[in-house]
Amino acid sequence: MSSGGFLQRIGRSEAANGLTMISPTAIYAILLLAAPLVTVFVYSFMADGPAGSLIADFSFANYVKIWTGKIYRAIMLRSLWVSMAVTAVTVILAYPVAYFVSFNVPPNKKALWLFLITIPFWTSYLIRVFLWKVILGYNGVINSGLLSLGIIDEPLTSLNYNVQAFVITLAHAYAPFAILPIYVALEKIDRSLLEAGQDLGESRLMTFWRVTLPLSMPGVIAAILIVFIPTIGDYVTPDLIGGGKLPMIANMIQVEMLKQNHKAMGSAIAVSAMLIVAGVTLIFLLLNRRFLKGQK
Repeated sequence: MSSGGFLQRIGRSEAANGLTMISPTAIYAILLLAAPLVTVFVYSFMADGPAGSLIADFSFANYVKIWTGKIYRAIMLRSLWVSMAVTAVTVILAYPVAYFVSFNVPPNKKALWLFLITIPFWTSYLIRVFLWKVILGYNGVINSGLLSLGIIDEPLTSLNYNVQAFVITLAHAYAPFAILPIYVALEKIDRSLLEAGQDLGESRLMTFWRVTLPLSMPGVIAAILIVFIPTIGDYVTPDLIGGGKLPMIANMIQVEMLKQNHKAMGSAIAVSAMLIVAGVTLIFLLLNRRFLKGQK
């Protein structure tokens, strides 16, 4: 077979047609996603020069400074702790809601409940953060209510500008993201398995512990990842709720990149944050794979 005939045959194949269809999207994704990531990765090994210039002195100096410097480590550990706390609170509170909708709400009303759960998406994320700043503020709703009830004599100063305020705000913002995947996992559970467990003498609590919870773990792990990944890089909440006093990784990147004009150091911090997220994500993906194997 001649080379020309071979190329014509390849050009008429389904694989070639498929590649032709997806190539514009693939090129677009590469330009918008891969290219910036590669640029940041290359910048992270350079050195910062005067007036925001970059010196092509490829080394691990930026990473050494980040992972050995007390300030950088403290901010990264704070970001990791806040993200883990937000994820734990969000998933723990989201599971009962998803369970109630899946097992207690009539089928003809489940769509309405899911619609109500998504109502927070109707407003801007920034507006929701501002609302929590008003609620938790010195003259906010909580302090005003406690003062009017006579429970406190003066407004509490511990409600805002702290890590606890971060957790509350972010848990509320990402609650729908946790409820929906858990609900989907619960809906896939065969109800006959639960009935069989109770027929064998198990209580409802033990049936939940031994059957429902393990079968819903893929949804729980998905909810954990959906909440954890964006919260560790959240920029708005620490800046507004924390008043800039408790910066996280994203705030540190902003300072290095824009205020200090240190593109190399900012890129190294960004890559370090991505490595942390990738490590945690890999752990939960392995757990998810284990649960999926256990269900077979």
